[in-house]
Amino acid sequence: MSQVDEDGPMSDVDRATATDPTMRPVARRERAAAVGLVVAAAVSPQVGAVIAVSLFDELGPAGAAFLRLTFAAIVLCVLWRPRLAGDLRLPAAFGIALGLMNWSFYEAIHRIPLAIAVTLEFTGPLLVAVIGSRRPLDLLWVVLAAGGIVLLVGPGGGAVDPGGVAFALGAAGCWMAYIYLSKRTGAAFPGGTGLALAMVVGALVVLPVGVIEAGGGIATPGLLGSAFVVAIASSVLPYSLELEALRRLPESVFGVLMSLDPAIAAVAGFLVLHQDLGPRDLLAITMVVVASAGAASLSHR
Repeated sequence: MSQVDEDGPMSDVDRATATDPTMRPVARRERAAAVGLVVAAAVSPQVGAVIAVSLFDELGPAGAAFLRLTFAAIVLCVLWRPRLAGDLRLPAAFGIALGLMNWSFYEAIHRIPLAIAVTLEFTGPLLVAVIGSRRPLDLLWVVLAAGGIVLLVGPGGGAVDPGGVAFALGAAGCWMAYIYLSKRTGAAFPGGTGLALAMVVGALVVLPVGVIEAGGGIATPGLLGSAFVVAIASSVLPYSLELEALRRLPESVFGVLMSLDPAIAAVAGFLVLHQDLGPRDLLAITMVVVASAGAASLSHR
């Protein structure tokens, strides 16, 4: 059985070493660099989320989400210069999922700790990884993640705002749609043009409630500057880093590394937002991280 069959699609580095063994030292350095890119891609959105939380008092979650999407759309359109051609229904649907995902996530972290929101949202890609699988081990990951969620939001688990939980799970559902639609959009549009168009649509989706909620704060230079930093840290930078990392790492390794997102969010929330988590919360987050990493590392698709 080939490596593609066992471990999924090969990275560019794997292809090079398979044809030229002398490239192995270079491949090791490339993979080490790729791991650093993935870690940076995981840390960057949490930094952006921490900054976004500081904007909620003046802009509200919807206002902050609208400005993030707007600035990200501007940057991506300048970089890729997309044209209104092809089947625009794909980037439109992709943009709707993108906009609702960002808005729901900001509404969630406005109500519940960052780590809990990220953990609940992460159930979206976990389900995508195991949907359609008939392997018993994948069922174990689902059960493990479900147990973690019950610990986070179940009776006796602490005062977790039900609205925040609902928004986080809504973001998880949008993330599932995002994964399916991003693949199809990427195949139908060259480079990042489809993403740029989708980001414009996402900004338009959140525009009405974002403008109303932000009010006069939407024209405040200091807030606009902070929102621009959020857009770069939460959208433009991680997307670019992930793209480069996927060229150097197998998808399974990439998935395992990205599964650390909830743990990174817990550290960011504790250090910057002073959000303490109890032993039960930490155990629940660990269960979801392990489930996500297991599903990613053992996925053959």
